[in-house]
Amino acid sequence: MSAVSSVTDIASLMAEIGRNARAAARVLAIASPEAKRTALLTAAGAINAHRQKILAANAKDIEAATIKGISNAFLDRLTLTDERIDAMIEGLKTIAELPDPVGSVLAEWDRPNGLHISRVRTPLGVIGVIFESRPNVTADAGALCIKSGNAVILRGGSDSFHSSQAIVDCMLDGLHLAGLPTEAIQLVPTVDRAAVGEMLKGLAGNIDVIVPRGGKTLVARVQDEARVPVFAHLEGVVHVYIDKTADLEKAVPVVLNAKMRRTGVCGAAETLLVHKDVVKTHLKPVIEALVAKGCEIRGDAAVMRLIPEAKPATEEDWHTEYEDAIISVKVVDGLEAAIAHIEKYSSHHTEAIITEDLAAVEKFFNHIDSAILLHNASTQFADGGEFGFGGEIGIATGKMHARGPVGVEQLTTFNYRVRGTGQTRP
Repeated sequence: MSAVSSVTDIASLMAEIGRNARAAARVLAIASPEAKRTALLTAAGAINAHRQKILAANAKDIEAATIKGISNAFLDRLTLTDERIDAMIEGLKTIAELPDPVGSVLAEWDRPNGLHISRVRTPLGVIGVIFESRPNVTADAGALCIKSGNAVILRGGSDSFHSSQAIVDCMLDGLHLAGLPTEAIQLVPTVDRAAVGEMLKGLAGNIDVIVPRGGKTLVARVQDEARVPVFAHLEGVVHVYIDKTADLEKAVPVVLNAKMRRTGVCGAAETLLVHKDVVKTHLKPVIEALVAKGCEIRGDAAVMRLIPEAKPATEEDWHTEYEDAIISVKVVDGLEAAIAHIEKYSSHHTEAIITEDLAAVEKFFNHIDSAILLHNASTQFADGGEFGFGGEIGIATGKMHARGPVGVEQLTTFNYRVRGTGQTRP
């Protein structure tokens, strides 16, 4: 880690990083699709070649975090394995082969006066990504920004510093071989929180958008202090609703996967809602499957009467993203009641309905105001990789510009290009 310590030194360091990123962004904006593809495929090869170095760096981070006494959910997000490195590599390869968004024509038309107007995708410029414990964000963000013609400034948490640096080194190998500026991906070399403050100020206009990836405290700080646009990534208070026509053979594995596949990810289910008409047939088998996997149940009065293992749910539980093997469960009178509960407590991230009634699906989709909605599928599919994006910088829960998994297309804007033959306006 950098020896940078004083506020003045950090401000100077961050200003230089911002200037370098802006210069790199100008080059990336006009880079050829083949150069960007080469950079990403080379980076994927470097990660594979240096996986032992990456795992050793990650082990150092895990050891330090364990001494601190971090939670199991946090430790899971921090941990890299061969399987997760393989997924990182596949993500880079997938992004490399995506169609290049820069320069694509979104729409075009002719005016009666002979003007030809087109709307064309262009890069955003410089993306600032502030994240905490997930070192894989380093590869995802770097790759997505390269592909979309943007430079990226990464400010990871102290817990993942060594892992992130090892991954960035591989990404820089790709940029160098492709003849692209290595300043296009910069990892802030200090974990001092003053660096975050400098990024939120915009680095003298050199950051175009901020993407926070972390817990409530980080996101709240970013939203309160940022002087540049933010792709908000709020907590994942995710709901699964079992409707009265739900197929039990689908409901059990879907709910089990939605909650227990990885409890610390933002797409993990935190609240289960069950239609009152299927309580006797569906509730117990679903709960038994969860309990068998070590999940704690916190239920309303109806659930408490049927499930001896359940603990009483409080008002706070309905608001909580547990990031752990805990789920709150409520019996509802019907689809309307489920929608009302979700609209009251949701963080507008991801919700799922399990039903065989297509009319119920349409009503659920039309009335729920969340970024991702699923029918008869696990909420853990709320992931850019699973959407075919190769990765994501985050799941945006706001409504402006980007929403849901933030991939290559969401990291672009557009301009209008008007071609004439000498027209003047009367």
